[in-house]
Amino acid sequence: MSAVVTFYMGSIGGAWKLLIVTGAGTGAVLLLRWYWWRINAWSEVSAMVSAFVVSLLLQLGFGLDTDQPRQFAWIMITTVGITTVVWLAVTFLTTPESRDTLLAFYRRTRPSRSGWGPIAALAPEVKVSSDGLSNLLDWIAGCALIYGVLFGTGKLLLHETGPGLLLLGLGLLGGFVIYRDLSRRGWATVVE
Repeated sequence: MSAVVTFYMGSIGGAWKLLIVTGAGTGAVLLLRWYWWRINAWSEVSAMVSAFVVSLLLQLGFGLDTDQPRQFAWIMITTVGITTVVWLAVTFLTTPESRDTLLAFYRRTRPSRSGWGPIAALAPEVKVSSDGLSNLLDWIAGCALIYGVLFGTGKLLLHETGPGLLLLGLGLLGGFVIYRDLSRRGWATVVE
């Protein structure tokens, strides 16, 4: 299937747009997995499938063009909205993960009790991680690291030296922020 899609792909930019629009709406469920006990595997699967189907339907069925900024924005907004409704409905219509699985996950990751109340009540001995703000900062820095290096390398390959070096610098700054934070907190926190 990917070979067929690649054959009809007109540019690397087109590939990125396809990945972005087909992944739209999945970010919330993948992040909230760490903050809300009720999200299960079906929540995540439904988000991925619905994002793919909705984005393709908007492009092929309704003729919206990802090369047009306004239409691209509508594809993104509509896909995120519909995908969110779908995964929330699926979350409430399906059974949660087993209690043993949720307890094991809770004990290993030690998330905030606010979204994990029913499971936290079953494991009062677990000391909750207080690194929420640091983890958020590291997440933002990680995004800067990955996208900075990725797009910076692409710009350099396209002989756009100034933007390429700027993006690589942004990526390196993201990596430095993570390195410094984990050095401060202790590298063992990564595997706790």
